[in-house]
Parts: sequence; C-alpha cells; structure tokens
Amino acid sequence: MTASTLHPATGRDALEFVDAGHSGRSVTVHSYRPAACGPDDPIVLVQHGARRNGDEYRDFWIEAAEKHRLLIVATTYPADRFPGPESYNNGFVVAEGGGLRTRDEWIYGIPGRVFAALRASGVTRRKTARLFGHSAGAQFSHRLMAIEAHGTFEAVLSANAGWYTLPALQRRFPEGLDGLGFGPEQLAGWLAYPLTILAGDCDIDTSAENLPRNPEAMAQGATRFERAHYFHDFAHREAARLGLACGWRLVTVPGVGHDGRAMSKAAAAYWFEGRIPPPSELNPAPAPVA
Repeated sequence: MTASTLHPATGRDALEFVDAGHSGRSVTVHSYRPAACGPDDPIVLVQHGARRNGDEYRDFWIEAAEKHRLLIVATTYPADRFPGPESYNNGFVVAEGGGLRTRDEWIYGIPGRVFAALRASGVTRRKTARLFGHSAGAQFSHRLMAIEAHGTFEAVLSANAGWYTLPALQRRFPEGLDGLGFGPEQLAGWLAYPLTILAGDCDIDTSAENLPRNPEAMAQGATRFERAHYFHDFAHREAARLGLACGWRLVTVPGVGHDGRAMSKAAAAYWFEGRIPPPSELNPAPAPVA
C-alpha cells in the first residue's frame, strides 16, 4: 500500500499505511465499510485511546455505520512505533531535552493524509470528514485542531480527554501553544472552530491508571470530567478577553464514565440523530445467562 492511495474492502479491513512524513513507521488503518456505503456517504475518522486499540474503536462504530451508511476509519499508532504519550497523544512534537522536532515529524497531519489517500483511491468523493477521539485519542484530536488547518474536518468531537492543551500563546506546549511559532491568527482560528467536547459525568475516578497526573493536568481538575469543564470555560474566558469568537461547546453524557464504547455510541447519536441517548441505551444491561 502506497502513501497516495488507500482502498479498504467492504466490511472490516486492516491496511498498513506509510505516511509520507514517517516512511520508517507505518500506521494500521482499521476500517469498516457497509455494503450500502457509497462514495458520497459520510466518513468518520476515529482516534483510539492509550491501549492503541483502533480495531476495537472501529468496532464500537459498526452499529452506527450500518444504520447511517458511514465509512469508519480508525488509524492505529502501534506502541512499538509510536511509544508513550509524547509519540501519540502529544503528536511527536517535543523532542528529548525539550526542544521541538521539525514540523514534518509531527504526526497530527496523518489523519488528513489518510483521508486524502481515501479520496485518491476513489473510495470517497467527500471533501471533508468527521473526527472523533476518545481518551488519549481526544487529546490527539483537540491538539490536532490547534495545530493543523481545519479544512479537512466538517465536525470534531473530543471525548473524555485526560487533559488539555489550552488556547494560550504564553504557555509552553503541550500545556499551551507557546513554542510552536503560532500567533493570534492561529489562536483565533482554533477558538472559532465549532469544537464539541463530550464529557461523561461519571468519568470521575481519581485513581484511574491512565489518568494524567502531571502538574499541568492536575491544575485543570482532579477528574477528566472537571478538566473538560476547565478547558471549555478557559476557552470562552480567553476569547472574551481577546474579543474573539468561540465556537466550542461542552456536551455532558449522563451516566457514562471512561468508556470508549459508550462514548462512541453517544457521539454517533449526537452527530447523526441530534441527540444524546439515555444511560440505559449507552450502558445496556448484560444479557441473561441461559
């Protein structure tokens, strides 16, 4: 598979994709393509969590894919090729020693290039895709929107991130945008984008294994739910202070904790049905044992 085309089969598929900027480190594109899905139907790009389980995140979307004729594309960044949070959540931006890698090394451009490869193959004629990320993938997705151009994405949902990059030019990345060479114009563009922050109101476990506990994260709150509110409120305050528009919206998902499956179902219903399902629908009771 070349870096210029990507042609997933109908049903589940998994293809290696060699990004032009990372020739020695391929990613795995896990996809689901319903038989009824055509080239003009919507595409959802999915960012997995810390377990690097793009295959499972793809499967979380299969029910919605069949219902709404969606092409699901979950790109996996294997831990042996992209180790630790710096190589995934934080985009491979900061090098050892604290300096910045070259812009070509940052991985936030990969989803857009995966989408371009789908277009080049003729799988889709869509000009834009939707982007969903949960947990570590939510860290990735909202930082992507801070750094990359927005033209590829018609809608973005960031769900249950462990902590956030703030829209602040005076704080060093990844806490803020300082050091990236960005100025007021880039900040204004990010704030204006209609980013949706999904927050499960039961995502409040302070002892969770993968909950970030670095000082910058702890300053945003003790739980992921608190940090989502901090991020949203900080953005609106900063926009008001600078006289800028802020298109960000915080949406609470009741009865859900740190659950990629439930948050994927909530995101699908929010986008394609205009609703957040009740907890009973997102957390169904287990089937009785015969």
